[in-house]
Amino acid sequence: MKDQAVVIVGGASGLGLTTAKLMVSHGATKIGLIDRNEQLLETAAETLRDLGVEVAVAAADISIGESAHRSFDAVAQKLGRIHSLVNSAAIYPRKSILEITDADWDLENAINIKGTYHMMVAAVLHMRNYVSPPEVTGRIVNITSVDAFKAHPQNAHYAATKAAVVSLTKSFAQECAKDQILVNSVAPAGFATDRAKELGFLPELAKASALGRAAEPVEMAEWIVMMASSRNTYATGENVVISGGYIYV
Repeated sequence: MKDQAVVIVGGASGLGLTTAKLMVSHGATKIGLIDRNEQLLETAAETLRDLGVEVAVAAADISIGESAHRSFDAVAQKLGRIHSLVNSAAIYPRKSILEITDADWDLENAINIKGTYHMMVAAVLHMRNYVSPPEVTGRIVNITSVDAFKAHPQNAHYAATKAAVVSLTKSFAQECAKDQILVNSVAPAGFATDRAKELGFLPELAKASALGRAAEPVEMAEWIVMMASSRNTYATGENVVISGGYIYV
């Protein structure tokens, strides 16, 4: 990540912020954060600035194309060339498969699918301005989930959106190959965020994992950094499952 600029969507907290900090430790010098929570954005920005990097933030509703593009362009205007995009924004409600409403579906689709799509398009339009084959022009990493590959009756709408993001990743990878933009996804199993602890499913996950424990956020962030960094020169259209032996795909 040495001397690179990265935009992280959903970067004001959770896995997104953990990834941002890890990228800084690997040499990233410019971090753009896009999130809907302005207060968390400012707190996260100060945390990163204390680490000695340049930070730009933009609040956005990424489910709306105009808002998503405006936020990416605003961050890019401040930071210059963006080398990588990480799509970490998602909502994770839990509801029985027989209780999901139209409103539930609309919200999941709006953030997890449409939001990811809009941010990818914004990044591609920016990155295409820097095409210089055979060098890699840019890298996009989408955060999917192991739920995309297994039955999930307690969260079927979330799982369906993550399966859609896997599909989007492959389509974008093929479309963007000519411009040397690498597009991949990382699919974590559950890991020890505050939200996961609150929902209480980590002990069950730990028992089902071959390693007998849930991951820490930084263990997932390591893989995101790898796929977003200059060390990735060939992988595109791939989905990397990181589950500690919880699922084999």
